[in-house]
Amino acid sequence: MEKNKKAVITGATGKIGAAIAKEMAKKNYDLILIARNEHKVKNLADEILKKSGSAKVRYEVIDLESESAIKGLSTRIDSPVDVLINNAAIAPVQREETSEGLEMQFAVNIMSYVWMTIELYQNLKNAPRSRIVNVASYYAGDLDVYDLQFLEREYNNNTAYRQSKAANRILSYCYSEEYKKNGITVNSCHPGEVNSNLSNDLGFGGYESPEKGAETPVWLATDSYVNEATGKYFEYLTPTSDRFSMNDELNEALYQECMKYCS
Repeated sequence: MEKNKKAVITGATGKIGAAIAKEMAKKNYDLILIARNEHKVKNLADEILKKSGSAKVRYEVIDLESESAIKGLSTRIDSPVDVLINNAAIAPVQREETSEGLEMQFAVNIMSYVWMTIELYQNLKNAPRSRIVNVASYYAGDLDVYDLQFLEREYNNNTAYRQSKAANRILSYCYSEEYKKNGITVNSCHPGEVNSNLSNDLGFGGYESPEKGAETPVWLATDSYVNEATGKYFEYLTPTSDRFSMNDELNEALYQECMKYCS
């Protein structure tokens, strides 16, 4: 009997993350849910297991603001990973720093995507054909490669969030170029307009369901139509021109800046 494919999902207890996890389980993917609140992620895992046909679900309590907290995940999984969905995101109203001295949105929204990608590289490489899906946004911009942590600029959570989503799109392209020789595709997407704690922190509501928000990430993670697609940005199942990945000098500068925070 063929084994289920395996998917790792960050930000799994948020509105969109939970919807992604439920849809992936319906497609018979075994899940590893990443979240920082054990109570919430345990309840989600239990809920999915009760409704699932054959999918297995486990969780890891990891604070994604810290690279050291992510270290060792690849060994604990100790098997090929078919899909990594980087979905975690926050938008604190006031500037906050992690215990390691990084600005919080920079750490969670940008660097956790990088740290997870690097940490699970070998697991992804060991799968026959694997995918990384980075949940970004069309609400992107305000990128300052030389002030990513708002040490010079006045912090604004909308500006920091927009910057992080631009960075997600650029870094997806950068990693797609690096990983395509190993059969790993990397794409980014806008999930939709979902009312969530995150959107509320940014001063918005939302008119689409979490299930609608999960549709494009899940499609990118599972559909045969996008088997060969890599380095692309998608909105509502549609590849969309991405101005953020067209500047090679900017892309390299961002990539190198982020590498400074990788051990």
